[in-house]
Amino acid sequence: MYKNSLTVGVLAFSVAVGTLQMTVVVPLLPLLGRRLGEPLTSVSWLLTAGLLSGAVAIPLLSRLGDMYGRRTVSLAALALLVAGSALSAASTALAPIMAGRVLQGAAAPLLPLAMGLVREVVPGDRLPTAIGVLSATIGVGSGGGMIVAGLVDGDHRAVFWMLAGLGALGFVLVAAVVREAPPAREPGRPDLAGAALVSAWLVCLLLAISKGGTWGWTSPPTLGLLVAAVAVAAVWVVTARRTTAPLIEIPMLLHRGTVGATVASFLLGFALFGAITTVSAVAQGPLGASVLQVGVYLLPTTVLMLVVSMLAGRLMRRFTASTLVAAGSALVTVAALWLVLARDADADLYGAAAVLGLGIGLGYAALGTMAVEHVEPAKTAAAGGVNALVRVVGSSLAGAVGAAALSSGGAGWSFGIAAGAALLATLFATFYGNLSRRELT
Repeated sequence: MYKNSLTVGVLAFSVAVGTLQMTVVVPLLPLLGRRLGEPLTSVSWLLTAGLLSGAVAIPLLSRLGDMYGRRTVSLAALALLVAGSALSAASTALAPIMAGRVLQGAAAPLLPLAMGLVREVVPGDRLPTAIGVLSATIGVGSGGGMIVAGLVDGDHRAVFWMLAGLGALGFVLVAAVVREAPPAREPGRPDLAGAALVSAWLVCLLLAISKGGTWGWTSPPTLGLLVAAVAVAAVWVVTARRTTAPLIEIPMLLHRGTVGATVASFLLGFALFGAITTVSAVAQGPLGASVLQVGVYLLPTTVLMLVVSMLAGRLMRRFTASTLVAAGSALVTVAALWLVLARDADADLYGAAAVLGLGIGLGYAALGTMAVEHVEPAKTAAAGGVNALVRVVGSSLAGAVGAAALSSGGAGWSFGIAAGAALLATLFATFYGNLSRRELT
């Protein structure tokens, strides 16, 4: 029992570090833009690059974990996190810092890998608690990134060296404590072509969105990138349908048992990162806040995400997963609309951050169940992987869209777009819940 608890604790720490790298750059973006002499649409790619890398790494490394062992792949992901953090820490130009962020994105699959390891070593009666602990660390890591950046006063070198140290500690702990389960290694090989195609069309799409306001939305570079994104995406869909073990199972994206969770996960990921990146820009701009103060403004989000996710198990015994996702999405809508209407006082930022934390904590905790409750048992892993992937894709898209909105229309537009995404998630989860009760069960 002690050994299992220690294993869960070590894996939770590694997941928290992996989540930390996603948000640690958020409060740094306005400051880095000024220090590097780069516009916000360019430095926002420090967030987008890490999220985009994570979006591809989640299915790719999860597949490698099935083939070669989840502990081994978790150690490799932590090693890439350390290497990427060291590269970003040692750099003073945008390009190498961004290259380091791409390597850091390899830590995104630590959560699904940890969940797989926990299922193999924790007894069934304790498994829900262990999974709940791992899920709760998402909130800790997400908010912790803001605090870490603030503690070193926005010095990006110190932030990334600290991240490298935490990653190295996670590597040592996983190597010393976590044992590899008896390998049920799957045959085959990873879909590297699929990973390349997904990366290519997402980069084309996000680059067009982030730079469209600067280049012109009808300019040849913008239109060319959009056409390229559509063309490469079409090639990916065709090749994925012909591949034995594709990076992403296309039918699972459209499966009527998962499509509600897929769309809601994408929209909630978009709304969360759209909101927190804009809060950071507003706080450091008009309000003149320090990087640490940005983290303090968002502390209610972190705390309430953690509290709600730990209580979600009890709520799901009384309400359906789709009902909780709809309720959480509605709260996120309220938080974003609050900031559309009022964002000039500390009370507005603290209050909206609290509502945001309640909504995201509720929605994220129920999304995992919503993603798998209407699929056959053999497809639960694939459904969960798709859900995690689209959430990260939505988050990466939010970085590009938010930067473009801030540059062209201001914070009100950016918060408004986040509110619209959350409202769509509310409507979709509500409709899906009614549909599932009539047709899927």
